[in-house]
Amino acid sequence: MIILGLSGALGHDPSAALLVDGEVVAAAEEERFIRDKHAKNHMPVESARYCLTAAGIEPSKVDVVAFPYAPISLAGRARWHFAKRYWYAPDRAADALFNGNRRFRRNRQRVLAAGHTLGIDWQRTEFVPVEHHLAHASSAYHLSGFDEKTAIMGVDGKGEYATTFFGYGENGRIHRIKEFYDPDSLSGVYGAITEYLGFEMLDGEYKVMGMAPFGDPDKYDLSRIIRAAGDGFEVDTEYVNTVGLRRYKEAGVGFYFSQKLIDWLGPRRQGDMADEPYIHYAASMQKLFEEWCLQLMETYLGDVLRETGKLAFAGGGALNVKLNQRIVALEHVDELFVQPASGDSGTSLGAATYVANERGERLSKMTHVFLGPRYTNAECLAALQAAEQPIDFRVLDDVAAEVADLLAAGHPVAWLQGRMELGPRARGGRSILGCPSVIGVADRINEQIKFRERWRPFCPSVLDRVAAEIIQTDHPAPFMTITFDVAEGWKDRIPEVVHEDGTARVQIVEEPHNPRYYALLQHLERLTGNAVVLNTSLNRRGEPIVCSPQDALDMFFGSDLEYLALEDYLVTKPPEEE
Repeated sequence: MIILGLSGALGHDPSAALLVDGEVVAAAEEERFIRDKHAKNHMPVESARYCLTAAGIEPSKVDVVAFPYAPISLAGRARWHFAKRYWYAPDRAADALFNGNRRFRRNRQRVLAAGHTLGIDWQRTEFVPVEHHLAHASSAYHLSGFDEKTAIMGVDGKGEYATTFFGYGENGRIHRIKEFYDPDSLSGVYGAITEYLGFEMLDGEYKVMGMAPFGDPDKYDLSRIIRAAGDGFEVDTEYVNTVGLRRYKEAGVGFYFSQKLIDWLGPRRQGDMADEPYIHYAASMQKLFEEWCLQLMETYLGDVLRETGKLAFAGGGALNVKLNQRIVALEHVDELFVQPASGDSGTSLGAATYVANERGERLSKMTHVFLGPRYTNAECLAALQAAEQPIDFRVLDDVAAEVADLLAAGHPVAWLQGRMELGPRARGGRSILGCPSVIGVADRINEQIKFRERWRPFCPSVLDRVAAEIIQTDHPAPFMTITFDVAEGWKDRIPEVVHEDGTARVQIVEEPHNPRYYALLQHLERLTGNAVVLNTSLNRRGEPIVCSPQDALDMFFGSDLEYLALEDYLVTKPPEEE
């Protein structure tokens, strides 16, 4: 069976994923192809076209198009809860009750139109909607590789109405235990504070997480914005998760928090500095988010976790690596699988896997994220020869060894090799690399190459055979979804990838999934004694991760990068004339 998953219902991060007989053969975000970060209000036409072309499948042969957004019955709690909690905005409340599936109908028409553009035969191809949080749950559970009963958690901004999901998977079936509904959203609160701290919601949450270790979480108490309600929680919408007239406005732009929050905490943060009191607000928000997630997880999944020890986690909140570190530290959690594309870009994959499982197909464990386009040396050469600015390039006899030499000498190197990664983080396919023992290389990459805030941390990719020594555990970590405490003996050896709080968001590299990257780490170990490389995504601030050789060259010319490893080619800039 050929199943094409398409996402984009919520207006951001559209993507496509293709399953053939239960195997994930291709998946990619639309932003990478149209070069518009988050691809807001686009449908995943180019990413779907890539998936079909990569698999050699005619659009008319697709059996099912799965979409992670579904109609919600008025007979359930979701729409009534929404209406009750948004009483202060009667137009919103009434719409939920009397026209509550309006967005689904609109999205269905958009999917059908995108299918026509692609060449989908809707007389033959079935359109199957999947509830948003079931898609998130499937993307984690069905690809976790866990055979035993598995606890499932989904923490997201919101889907149709649900924001937070607790359930379990057993024998391939997903069972719901509890859902929370908009506006009661932990990720929504985090997003609102993200806006207050001067970042863009659905983009800057990881910046808040990176800022938090510089602050004192106990200096300011933000707990009033989330209160206990029975065995769950309720958000105080007089402060955050606000709509309509309650929203704070600045220069005509409405935010997801209120004037009351400004009156309490002070003016919204501006600029790039990690300064007071905002670093303390970030730390307090991070602590509040962690504590509520852990409390709810214990309430609804504690018994399941003590029975099985396995947890599958997805939704935008699952990208909070500090929360994930605390989950892994729990005595009754033996293994945590976080979907590497946990945000909405992973729901195309989740919708497709959910439908595949429902129709009896066996799904394999997700072991890597290299599901995007690959470019040949011939395609790289064509891009190099067409470059409008002067460059020098040559073929490398041993790419891994020669790039390791450059890194050990202190040079950052852009690295485009093999298939592009799915998800928001680079893992050795589209990366900027540095030597983590070279003091100052992180500042240089932040300031001169990525043009981002200088306090932002970087991640280490490490060889599998030395990882346990560095992170002091043998817990799997192939996807950069968990932070770990770095062993004392390693902090001084790789200081450029150790964050303010002594942790690192590690990627453990295994040879079968990326042999050239693995070889690079081996060579770097011989040169420096450390089988570790600084790894950050190949993009500049505000841009999507690079996809093609032309994208890589555009970034190369638009930054202070001096070296670009483009498959077998090493690209450099000619020396400036005196």
